Amino acid sequence: MIRLMVNGKCTELVEPTALSKFMELLGIRSQFVAVAYNGEVIDKKDFCRIVLYEGDVLEIVRPVGGG
Repeated sequence: MIRLMVNGKCTELVEPTALSKFMELLGIRSQFVAVAYNGEVIDKKDFCRIVLYEGDVLEIVRPVGGG
């Protein structure tokens, strides 16, 4: 098992997983989020090249409308 932190919560994966696949499994549409990977905000075009491994930290932020 691979353990990583996602928005401050421990999450487990069976194997290393591409960030794009992980977000798909969670039902998150990439065009509506910003993602920080190990403390660095990443560009959406890089979601498919980043592979999640043991100890990685993700922050996935969705915009909230209001006024």
